[in-house]
Amino acid sequence: MQSGTIFDIREFTVHDGPGIRTTVFLKGCPLRCSWCQNPEGMSPIPEIMENPSGKRIVGKLYTSEQLSSILNRQASILSDNGGGVTFSGGEPLAQAAFLAEVMDSLGNLHVLLDTSGYAPESDFRRVVQRCDLVYFDLKLMDRKAHIRHTGVDNSPILRNLSVLASMDIPFVIRVPLIPGVTDTDENLAAIAKGVNRLSGLIRVDLLPYNRAAGGKYSALRKQFCPTYDERRPVHVDLDVFETAGVKVRVAGTVQK
Repeated sequence: MQSGTIFDIREFTVHDGPGIRTTVFLKGCPLRCSWCQNPEGMSPIPEIMENPSGKRIVGKLYTSEQLSSILNRQASILSDNGGGVTFSGGEPLAQAAFLAEVMDSLGNLHVLLDTSGYAPESDFRRVVQRCDLVYFDLKLMDRKAHIRHTGVDNSPILRNLSVLASMDIPFVIRVPLIPGVTDTDENLAAIAKGVNRLSGLIRVDLLPYNRAAGGKYSALRKQFCPTYDERRPVHVDLDVFETAGVKVRVAGTVQK
């Protein structure tokens, strides 16, 4: 039986997919996005988070049976409200074997994967084939810019996006609007061009920038070091998507 590390389980969420959902945040992420608002999700191991109200350990080990049992107990409530379970992070695919085992143990629950797409193709296929819907975070199309701002090459991400389009699983592209980084006309136009003919695409969600993103870092004794000017207004141009024939909407303030 597989075990995995979770840093949060949030019940009755309404912004992490259709209906009322329970969102499970898996710990560990290979990306180092300079705007990350979940720094407690970066490390794969439990950490101490300290703030004026005290200390707490972030990260708890669950077996697949323990986690699926928790989620299955909520199945009737979630299903009756058109919802289900969302697996987020961190990067949930960093614990692909554990995640697949949990999904296999779920009952009648709608399953959504929220992923950066950065994973070996075998892990990506293994998890996605068990999902009803995928939220695929697409940040930057330029390889050098992606490395600079996230710490990793985007080649595996773009490859897995092509794989996703071949799997007959519906998906939503989500783009965090980071001032001067992801919100440029060049990047948004490149994203629109790159996704406009992908099979299974429902829409593109643009996620407004959250200026409170750096608030958790000091509690983890980490530094928030954005690779951009936070004071710069976010630029939102919907025309590049409409010109490409891609359905787009400006969503909530969630960003990863």
